[in-house]
This record gives sequence, C-alpha cells and structure tokens, in this order.
Amino acid sequence: MRRVAAIVAYDGTKFNGFQGQPKVRTVQGEFEKTLQRIFKQKIISWGAGRTDTGVHGYGQVIAFSVPNDRMTLKNIKDALNANLPEDIYVREIRNVRDKFSPRHEAKKRIYHYFIYQNDEPNIFLRDRVWWFPYDLNINKMRKAAKYLEGEHDFTTFKTGHDDRNPVRTIYRIRILKMRNNIILIRVEGHSFLRRMVRNIVGALVKVGTESWEPEYIKEILEAKSRSKAPASAPPQGLYFYSVLF
Repeated sequence: MRRVAAIVAYDGTKFNGFQGQPKVRTVQGEFEKTLQRIFKQKIISWGAGRTDTGVHGYGQVIAFSVPNDRMTLKNIKDALNANLPEDIYVREIRNVRDKFSPRHEAKKRIYHYFIYQNDEPNIFLRDRVWWFPYDLNINKMRKAAKYLEGEHDFTTFKTGHDDRNPVRTIYRIRILKMRNNIILIRVEGHSFLRRMVRNIVGALVKVGTESWEPEYIKEILEAKSRSKAPASAPPQGLYFYSVLF
C-alpha cells in the first residue's frame, strides 16, 4: 500500500480536539471513520499536530495508507470530501514515502490567532475570533513578543499535565493589524506544549492593554511558573495554519 498525506481544513467548533478519543467527536475520529467507509477496512492515520477543543485547522497534515493502488490522488480527495462531514475538507492529497510521519518530520508549525477588536461583537464571527472590546497597543505587543523568540524553557506557558521537555524554539512571532478590525498574531515554531500558543496570546494581550510592560514577559518566562501568566486566550481564535517539512 502506498502512503499519502492529506492537507486538511476543519472548523473546530463542534469537535473535542483533533486526536481520536472514544465516545467523543474528534477530527481524527471522523477522518478514520470516513477512511473505513471508503476502503471497507480500518485505516490508521497520523496527524502533524494536536489541536484542542474549539481550535480550527487550515493546514493540518494527515498521513495514511491507501489500500487501493488504482485510485489517483484526485480520486482519493474526491472520495474523502464526498464522505466527510461538512466541517472537514481535504484541500489537497500528496504522495509521500513509506513510513512518512507528519508529527515527527515537521520542521516548522505555524499557528494564526485572530482577535476582533471592536466595541460591539460580530455574531457571525463568534466561533472564529476572540472578540476583544478594548484598545490594544500593538507596538508594545511586538516588543514583548521578541522576548519569546528563540529557544527557551516555556514552562510558564504550558497548561495542565504535560511531561514533555518544556524547552521549545519559537522562530518568529508577527503581530499584524488587518482590515475590518482584525489583529493577527502569527506564531512560528518547531513544536508546542499544551495550549502554549493560546497562553502566549493571553500574555501578549495583557501587554497590549498596558497592564504589563513588554519587559515583564521576559520576567515571567524566566520564572518557569504557570501561575505567573494570565489565563489562556479562548480557543475559537486559534488556527493550525500550516506545517513545513
């Protein structure tokens, strides 16, 4: 059987995260159900990263084996999109080598976080952005973000039980003012701890409201204590945007 990789978008609103779990609806669970429906056998899939409940995907990469060698890449894409639920869409299918693992072979993961800054909410964006009705000083947020770039111990920015090595590398954080009162926070890194991106956004927003000075980010990073950081930014503003190999 040959292995392929699907580039997948999903609306995370009605999912209990990406990773398959018994008795709850997940992206991986729905994807594997669809593979079984198409190929009449159980097929295991591998994702490039895990997203939490309510977090969206635009460039998630899911690898799996195809038991039917006669199917073209277009055949596979069309079959998946005809059978997947409406909140998952396969954007592209690519051939990959045998034993390709998107999780272990990813060199960079990019997340986008969207903040809607306006006095009044946009109800049509309520599951897509973080509505924030207060002013944000973007220049100060950019200065604060510089303290997070590079290799650091990100214990302060992880949530809950996560036994993995807290030393992570962030290549770049960009904060952009877009049209229609949207602020984009783009975080590029090799890999991330549990809720790390949402915790980073929460801290940067604290700087943006001028409750903290930018230099305080360095202080709480070096403290290596989750109690020093604010609450996580809400999940609906976060998108797993792309993976580079």
